[in-house]
Amino acid sequence: MNARRWWGVGIAAVVVGGIGLFVFRHPAASEAPSAAGPAAVSKMQPAEPKAPESASAKALLAQAERARTQGSFLEAKQLYQQILEQNPVSEVATTAQQRIGEVNLKLILSPVATPDAAVYTVQPGDTLSKIARQFHTTVELLKISNGLSNDRIRPDQRLKVAKALFSLIVDKSQNTLMLKNNEQILKVYRCATGEGGNTPVGAFKIVNRIVDPPWYSPNGVIPPGDPRNALGSRWLGFDQPGYGIHGTTDPDSIGKSITHGCVRLNNADVEELFALLPEGTQVLVVD
Repeated sequence: MNARRWWGVGIAAVVVGGIGLFVFRHPAASEAPSAAGPAAVSKMQPAEPKAPESASAKALLAQAERARTQGSFLEAKQLYQQILEQNPVSEVATTAQQRIGEVNLKLILSPVATPDAAVYTVQPGDTLSKIARQFHTTVELLKISNGLSNDRIRPDQRLKVAKALFSLIVDKSQNTLMLKNNEQILKVYRCATGEGGNTPVGAFKIVNRIVDPPWYSPNGVIPPGDPRNALGSRWLGFDQPGYGIHGTTDPDSIGKSITHGCVRLNNADVEELFALLPEGTQVLVVD
């Protein structure tokens, strides 16, 4: 079943494994969009009551939280997964579900070796740009995940290289943007979409990436850093000209259907995605 149909039929999707367990139900057409994002539950499918908390579940959560705050992200991930497997319907599971996306991004962005990364030995003549193209990743992610402060690398240097295949799903009805690695959900962001539903629906791909983009507005070119520049700090352009994902100078607009058609994120969120997403990344926009 493709992603569009998965959202359209309104069934529950459960993702278990390296990323964790997430349950999303698309709201019925009669429901108002929820500010909380795609976790809204249809009135025809009442949520299961939360199970009473057990002392062991609370202890596991406390242990996972300590590991996370201490930077032991692999240990924290395993503990959150254990909570989700043993206590799938409970308050501690809700917390674990929220935390596991954060931990997965921390692991991707850190030098920690994971099953979703390879170790590459730099060859003579290599550059970060060349390695990024070879592995379909970004120079930014290579630098962040290897603790590099500049673009200089040397032969025989070992680099962590992400093997993730990122994609995005934008849900206009919820004003949310979902980041996925293959079929696993990594994180859900609040976004703004087009006023009157004018963000185009369909499958797109990112074809250009710009840091501090100028805005070619109806009133002329507005340079980066200008408070009137509606594009914020990053631009991820679609293969449909004039449309893309960008930041904002108006954070209060996030969560609303208010743009001229682009997908708008807080600057911190679009900068996070910019580091992860290479050109060619698939983007699915659904009503």
